[in-house]
Amino acid sequence: MSRTLLIDADVVAYEAAFSNEQAFEFEPGWWTWQVKWDDVLESFDATVQTMMDTLQADDFKLCLTDSEGNFRFGIHRDYKGGRKSVRKPIILKHFKQFLIDERKAFFKPGLEGDDCMGILATHPKLIPGEKIIVSIDKDMRTIPGKFIRWGTEEGCVIEEISPSRAFYNHMKQTLTGDTTDGYKGLPGCGPKKAETILNMDPSESPDLSPETAGIVWRSVVAAYEKAGLTEDDAVVQARMAKILDAKHYDFKAQREILWNPPS
Repeated sequence: MSRTLLIDADVVAYEAAFSNEQAFEFEPGWWTWQVKWDDVLESFDATVQTMMDTLQADDFKLCLTDSEGNFRFGIHRDYKGGRKSVRKPIILKHFKQFLIDERKAFFKPGLEGDDCMGILATHPKLIPGEKIIVSIDKDMRTIPGKFIRWGTEEGCVIEEISPSRAFYNHMKQTLTGDTTDGYKGLPGCGPKKAETILNMDPSESPDLSPETAGIVWRSVVAAYEKAGLTEDDAVVQARMAKILDAKHYDFKAQREILWNPPS
């Protein structure tokens, strides 16, 4: 069976572009940044090849974020608000467009690279054979399937994320929030408190039943209501935390399908 890597190309492209930038004084007292295109491309390709060799893969698919828009901004105005002031490598936008045009990177308007990986990983037909998500982002553990957190201490351990585990991780993220992405979750709720609220062992039943999902969601809502918030507040946080899978993307309309609570 063939093995295809679903690569978080946002991270690989950023690192390649950033690491090759150099400060340059083009005349006394005037400085700017300079970067050589071929150096960025060489660094990018070397990283992808290392992934392919290390994981003994047959093919790969690059996944990229739409830099012009993101549907999550329509859910919560503060989404990724803390990143607006961070300077990006000067070549990054043009390099990502090159990956779309020349390397056929998977890209959908309004979606993040995480969503693209989630859709490809869970779609039964788009990519045949074995698929492995390769990303540094721990949030990819909310997608069922195979995942490796590349570039961390976890090394090259391939994790098998069951549907039950993926749902559990999504609900945990709904409670704890993500300060990096700009949504807060349940005020004052850290990982340990979230585990207590969920009261679920996803390893007991890898396949998630509607009954279990409903019970866990009601526990999440109860925790929000205890804090003086509402189910609507919990839904907003869950939608922010939800990385799209194939069931949450409308291919005909080319847009997201928002997550709704289990009935």
